[in-house]
Amino acid sequence: MSTAVSSQRPSNQRGSDAETIEPRPKRVRKDPDERRREILRAAVRLISERGYNGISIQDVADEVGVTKQGVLRYIGSKDNLLAKVYRDNYNATGNVEDFLESGLPGSRPDDLRFPAYLRYLVRYNAGRRMLVQLFSMLQVESFNPDHPLHDEFAGRQDAIWRYYCGFDWRIPPAVGAWEERMRPTVRHAMEIMDGVQLRWLREPAIDLVDEWLELEPMIFPSPLWDGYR
Repeated sequence: MSTAVSSQRPSNQRGSDAETIEPRPKRVRKDPDERRREILRAAVRLISERGYNGISIQDVADEVGVTKQGVLRYIGSKDNLLAKVYRDNYNATGNVEDFLESGLPGSRPDDLRFPAYLRYLVRYNAGRRMLVQLFSMLQVESFNPDHPLHDEFAGRQDAIWRYYCGFDWRIPPAVGAWEERMRPTVRHAMEIMDGVQLRWLREPAIDLVDEWLELEPMIFPSPLWDGYR
């Protein structure tokens, strides 16, 4: 009597407890301009926290979720990224041209008042804390002669003065001509603003606008500047 041999073949199906391989998510392709803005926003965040010397292109790439080569394709180099972050973000807005279009008191071309513009600038900066922090970080870093923005920050006061001289400010006659008498006042105002912004970035918090309003009469005192603020 012979014994029957099973001819059943082993199953190729995996057990229910086998691992399931998830498909890798596809990288989202974004519009080049949108991607470039995304890279710049990430760079602003990182530089404002760590400084230019404290970040790498790879850090920016990781923040955005692209490769290092992908970032370089959009911005070219780390130095070029810094130039775009500083000149195209911080320096591009909050200027006198924007003030002239604001419709605020003291912003008319025939009644352009320097103290009123500075109040506008302080209020504007109060709404862009991260960019102000980035500016402050870069200003300190740029003391190093090898920093990409060393020359720009070294010549900042001269550049600001030349820029403001391009506008027809209404100032008290007793002060004299703008280009002959106002440079020390402009320098002092910028120095005070830089210092107040540094204090504003620290804890405990202060109100940047209120702090400036308390200092303004010291820069533009009465009765000399009454009616010209």
